[in-house]
This record gives sequence, structure tokens and C-alpha cells, in this order.
Amino acid sequence: MAGTIQDIAELAGVSRGTVDRALNKRGRINKEVEEKILQIAEEIGYVPRKRRSDGDKRMKVGVVTQLSGAPFMEQIRRGIQAAIKETAPKNTELFLEESDSVSEENQLDALSRLEKEGVQGIAIMPVESELVRSKINELTLKGIKVVTFNTDIKGTNRSCFVGMDNIRSGRTAAGLIALLTRKTGDVLAITGHFGNSVNNMRVEGFTDELKESFPGLNLVGVQSGFDESEEVKRIVMNSLKTFPDLQGIVVFSAGQEGVTKALEELQVTQRPFVIVYDTTTPNEKGLKKDEFDFVIDQNGYMQGYRSLCLLLDVIQGDGKPAKEYYYTDIVIKTKYNI
Repeated sequence: MAGTIQDIAELAGVSRGTVDRALNKRGRINKEVEEKILQIAEEIGYVPRKRRSDGDKRMKVGVVTQLSGAPFMEQIRRGIQAAIKETAPKNTELFLEESDSVSEENQLDALSRLEKEGVQGIAIMPVESELVRSKINELTLKGIKVVTFNTDIKGTNRSCFVGMDNIRSGRTAAGLIALLTRKTGDVLAITGHFGNSVNNMRVEGFTDELKESFPGLNLVGVQSGFDESEEVKRIVMNSLKTFPDLQGIVVFSAGQEGVTKALEELQVTQRPFVIVYDTTTPNEKGLKKDEFDFVIDQNGYMQGYRSLCLLLDVIQGDGKPAKEYYYTDIVIKTKYNI
């Protein structure tokens, strides 16, 4: 499978601009670096992009998201805008379709609008839905390139996925909570929307790791907070009344502030250990104030940036990406490295 400029840049440990200069003999580059880039390009079967004349029509790309109001989306938006600014041809037009919910109907409408706009490629955070799956396959059959990011959807002809290995991150959360609790006690898991595949995979990895490795930890429940702090607060308060010796809480989605609110209202003197997801401003404050113990970050900026870079490469004729899955790092943050 042919690789892309983004693949070469990552393998060589250089910027896309450096790769472009090396491939097109534009100079201003160390000879050894240039030789390394050319060797990698040959090894992965890189196919040079098709040149476009000034008279060619404008390139149109679309981005489809969900949960647009969630704090982690700020990082993803910055990555998307950086990719368009830094790597896209000057005649590129971006159409951003955002939804504040996990909605099959909203995504189908967004995909239809982008199709009518004549986009050549779409980066999407897909909702797990048979209709969305069918629509993506319909678009790819028409020659529209599709890259999924943050969330993935099986059974489609999308080019690749960019995002966290969410099952592995769930296992990571289980290992961390076991470390904190010394592998014993009651723990509570709070997810967001059950229709969100990211949440489901994190919970799957978490519960599987608890069963396989930590029999002394008792999972008292997996409840949906719908990414709302008030709902998370309600869940935590009810759980602490039923399980007053609760040792750990893991929140796999948004609404994490609800944990702090519940503990404050109940005037808990010895709080449970708390693990949350995503490096957002509220979560950074929670770490620094010792309200949370760990934040697991999915590198949203790189998800937005890399997905657009790969999409642009594929559209411009660089061939298919060298890999199907481009996993971002699972980053563990404490108050000492935030």
C-alpha cells in the first residue's frame, strides 16, 4: 500500500514542509536528511501527488463532528485549523459540520449537504449507526475520500482512522485505579452517551482488565452521565450513599466537574480516587487542586491535525495511507506534569 507525505514525515521525524522540499528538490535541507526522506519514500511506495494548475477548480473538504460543545473539542478544532492553514493548497475550502449531540439524523444531513457542495473528501467523527455506515460507503463509491477520527465505524471503505486506541486506554484506566486503591475495594465507572463508540470501547477495556487482572476490585456500576456535570453529580451522590466506602471513580467522558460538586455537597473528608479523561481547563484545575488524581489525555489536537493531513494527501493523489490505524499517544497527566 502506497504511503503519503504524512507517513514519510512521521517515519523521518521531520515536518511535512521538509518532506515536500526533499521530494521536490527545493534545497534548503540537510543532505543526510534528504537522503533519509527519499529512502523512506521509496520503501513505502510513495506516489507523487498530481500537480494542479491555477485554473483547476477549488478543492473542497468537509469535517463532520459530534459533541461540539464538549471541552475536548477545542483541541480538535485547533488541530483542524492548523492543518488547513499549514498544509492545504491555497485553493482549499473547508466546510465544518458540527453537532452538539450524538445524532444519526444530524450526521446523515451533514453528509448529504457536503455531498451537494461537491467535496472531494470528508473527515468524520462517525456515530455508530447502520445508516451512517451505508452513507459513508455510498460516498466512497462516488470517489469521495473519507477519513474517520476520534471515533471509528467498522464495515466502511474509509481510508484510515486517526485517534486513541480506546480499548487500550480503558485498560490503562483500570491499571491506574488498581495502583491507587492497592487492587481492592468498590469502584464506579461513569460514561457519556451509550451511542458513542469511544465511550463504549473505553468501558469495555476497563471492565475486561478489572475481570482479568484485579479480582479484588468490585465494579459497582457503569452509569451514563450524558456528558452533563449535573447528571454526573447525581450519579456520584447516589453511589456514595449506597457504597459509602467507594474507593475509586473513573469518568470516561465529559461532565467531570460533577464529581467535585458531589463530594463538596456531601462534605466527604476522605474522597475516592478519581481518574478523568482529556486535558481541558476544568480538568487541569481539578488536578492542581487535588480533586482528581490522573487525567488520561487522547491528544485531540493531533487527531484533528493528522486526520486532515492524511485526507488532503489521499485527495491529491498520494495514494492510500500506509496504515489503517493511526493511534495517538495515551498520555497520563498528574498535577506535576500538567
